[in-house]
Amino acid sequence: MVETGKKNWPTRRTVLEGGAATGLLLAAGVPVQAQRADVVATPVSAVTPVPTMPMSLRINAEEFAVEIDPRTTLLDALRNHLGLVGSKKGCDHGQCGACTVLVNGRRINSCLTLAAMHEDDEITTIEGLANGDELGPMQAAFVARDGFQCGYCTPGQICSAVGMLGEVEAGWPSHASADITALSVALTDAEIRERMSGNICRCAAYPNIVAAIRDVAEDA
Repeated sequence: MVETGKKNWPTRRTVLEGGAATGLLLAAGVPVQAQRADVVATPVSAVTPVPTMPMSLRINAEEFAVEIDPRTTLLDALRNHLGLVGSKKGCDHGQCGACTVLVNGRRINSCLTLAAMHEDDEITTIEGLANGDELGPMQAAFVARDGFQCGYCTPGQICSAVGMLGEVEAGWPSHASADITALSVALTDAEIRERMSGNICRCAAYPNIVAAIRDVAEDA
């Protein structure tokens, strides 16, 4: 019996061997040629550079002149162009809160917004919450309550906490609020946990973080 229409597909062994060989060539620095005749590699020198744009950012009550790619996120502008490395890059997807900063008093994830969108805004980072060598109230409370372990999420936690207290003062309700029509909010531990849920602490220092925020709220 003669089989018809049978294609000469590569075997699994052939595919694995080819992949291993390619990996060895790349590791050795040997350029790998295109396997298809219709694929033409673009020389690096032929790639058109992305034009930059000059702009000014007002950060921590100071003006900073930068020239950046218009696709640069606010987080990358802070860290890579201005040396303000207090704001941390965690997930880079707006899910962990490590990059939280304050823009016009409101907390945002700086990894999800472009620097070019904030030229006329007042931006406050973790560095701007202190008064010289004197820690700000929330920073001091985190130290007093031991509200951190590795410390990587701490700048975002503190900036978020400062912004959150502003929201409470303005009377904004949360999902934990018993009465969303009330003019004031009772800042219970449940309210604090709900409002800070966008900031992840992988060391699980949550009880101490809640205690630090409660201390600042009571002092205020």
